Amino acid sequence: ICSFIHSPKGFPKLKNDTFLRAARGEETEHTPVWCMRQAGRYLPEFRETRAAQDFFATCRSPKLCCELTLQPLRRFPLDAAIIFSDILVVPQALGMEVVMVPGKGPIFTEPLKEVEDLLKLRQKVDVTAELGYVFQAITLTRHSLEGRVPLIGFSGAPWTLMSYMIEGGGSTTMAKAKSWLYRHPEASHRLLRLLADVITDYLVGQVAAGAQALQLFESHAGHLGPEQFQDFALPYIRDIAQAVKSKLKEEALPLVPMIIFAKDAHYALHDLAHAGYEVVGLDWTIQPQEARAQTGKDVTLQGNLDPCALYAPKEKIGELVKKMLEGFGTQRYIANLGHGLYPDMSPEHVGAFVEAVHAHSRHINKH
Repeated sequence: ICSFIHSPKGFPKLKNDTFLRAARGEETEHTPVWCMRQAGRYLPEFRETRAAQDFFATCRSPKLCCELTLQPLRRFPLDAAIIFSDILVVPQALGMEVVMVPGKGPIFTEPLKEVEDLLKLRQKVDVTAELGYVFQAITLTRHSLEGRVPLIGFSGAPWTLMSYMIEGGGSTTMAKAKSWLYRHPEASHRLLRLLADVITDYLVGQVAAGAQALQLFESHAGHLGPEQFQDFALPYIRDIAQAVKSKLKEEALPLVPMIIFAKDAHYALHDLAHAGYEVVGLDWTIQPQEARAQTGKDVTLQGNLDPCALYAPKEKIGELVKKMLEGFGTQRYIANLGHGLYPDMSPEHVGAFVEAVHAHSRHINKH
């Protein structure tokens, strides 16, 4: 378990900056790689560390978050770490109760049902008071990484968080949340604005605590059509990038690269590439060449191997990685899966994925 060093400044010098260089569009010797949900239940040591603890109690323990973040890096030569946390800590900061039910996932004890329920939410959130445990986890982890790789911070995006807050948990249709967009557009915008403001402060706080890159997860983008995405998701995605950057400047904090990952939002790739993020993350349902054509030359792409490809034999994983690298090219590119790792995946196959990215990209770069 991680040791704590008291001075939050004076972080160890970064030894492997490949991920950050790729994010900024600089040349790299190999294509950097990390995995969404790389700290996850597919690792036996993760299951052991988490066994006795309530999920959100784990999220509130900087020591445990640090340990879980570091576990995959002890096994695999990944090029980035991502802090162990959850997107639903933001609704908690707004005063909502969320419990993790084994086998079911997150459940909100009192989801938002009527427009009046918005009044129950905290209208002003002191992120340090409410989410300081995430900042502590980031600072502790940044020290404990000893400069091995950069540390990524993250948040859910406004529409995705709104959908959870109204649905009260996962949903296949998002019908309750989407009905708000059609029936209560003004109230929806009020909620999305409140979320965007809190997320902005939360992301800036993560950089102040030591995060070296930020990813915004619009995981439920695919439930919206192009028009609703234009109205209720994209403006807030744009605002967050702009507001985070201007606050980082104001507070003399490092301008870290930002990644937007909007799952299933192919219809919006061109707009996302111009939304103020250095990196656009892709799910597995789009061809590399098609994604490049839509996003242009000025952003780095991240993704997008089908997570289920990791069930294939190791040689096959290598072939799929090679094909993916040939599609995207090895530069201005960060290899990843098109979504997170699943709990029943073999750690050896995750290792085969990471090694294939390094080996094939080095080979392509030489020749």
